[in-house]
Amino acid sequence: PVCSMGNSTSRLYSALAKTLSSSAVSQHQDCLEQPDSAQLDPIDPKDLLEECQIVLQKRPPRFQRDFVDLKKNTASNHRPIRVMQWNILAQALGEGKDNFVRCPMEALKWEERKCLILEEILAYKPDILCLQEVDHYFDTFEPLLSRLGYQCTFFPKPWSPCLDVEQNNGPDGCALFFLKDRFELINSANIRLTAMKLKTNQVAIAQTLKCNETGRLFCVAVTHLKARTGWERFRSAQGYDLLQNLKSITQGAKIPLIICGDFNAEPTEEVYREFSSSSLNLNSAYKLLSPDGQSEPPYTTWKIRPSGECRHTLDYIWYSQHALKVNSALGLLTEEQIGPNRLPSFNYPSDHLSLVCDFSFNQDPDRLL
Repeated sequence: PVCSMGNSTSRLYSALAKTLSSSAVSQHQDCLEQPDSAQLDPIDPKDLLEECQIVLQKRPPRFQRDFVDLKKNTASNHRPIRVMQWNILAQALGEGKDNFVRCPMEALKWEERKCLILEEILAYKPDILCLQEVDHYFDTFEPLLSRLGYQCTFFPKPWSPCLDVEQNNGPDGCALFFLKDRFELINSANIRLTAMKLKTNQVAIAQTLKCNETGRLFCVAVTHLKARTGWERFRSAQGYDLLQNLKSITQGAKIPLIICGDFNAEPTEEVYREFSSSSLNLNSAYKLLSPDGQSEPPYTTWKIRPSGECRHTLDYIWYSQHALKVNSALGLLTEEQIGPNRLPSFNYPSDHLSLVCDFSFNQDPDRLL
């Protein structure tokens, strides 16, 4: 059944191979509302990675991506905090609605695609993982990641487009995971974003954590703003609402902040300017990869739909620049690696690239405010 996934490596494959149907979801509501995976035996990440690689043996190997060192000769006396941001592509949308005209349906099979997603997460070993378009939380991500030592939180969209797809796996939403041996949860808020005082279909999770090693508090948030052209003012209003919520949660930036999200907005949009000019003193971590430190990457998503090729920068990791510094950031896939059919593909499970940064605390953040 759903909540019991075996307790040995030999049974991990059945954990990976199992996918709930929507009818199974309704049958297991009691199990889903209070997942009890914490009582199951821990999984060794190496064992899970091996199981994923067995499932993926007919697929091409993972792309090589390297971290770019951004430290300016400053020594830190604590381990960096690795944060991963990723829109993983909801399974129901990938198969049913998104119309990736150059991606074979075979490449989107969940049994294999979930292993590609897990392989990417296991490769980078984030301390904090922020995901969007999660529609397999209860049967895949919560059971497995909780056994890898993560505390897991999920907040679905009120009216998920996944529910329009036959044989869906329930609504998609945002999910936030952090390693329990590194952080203690102080406070958690599920935020339904508003626009012009109206509740919208977009959500965010914001959690205040205490770093066990340093005793420092910080807040991490994950969100996914409204998609599509023509909705720029709507996204701007959602961004404003999120910023107001985060100002309250961080006591006006007294608590350092990391915000991960698919903003569905290019850097030219108003919502981007709202975040970059906010009183929370935020900077976008991936700008630091550019030669002048001022330009976002050329793309974070690249796909081909019936309407044509879509190459955009939509995904960001924002951080409090007075209190945190970026030690390194994971380089993007090159155009050559992505290939002419773009994403997703047999090589890569989503139409969005994962972003990964290593952060450390500044020694004297108050002096820089």
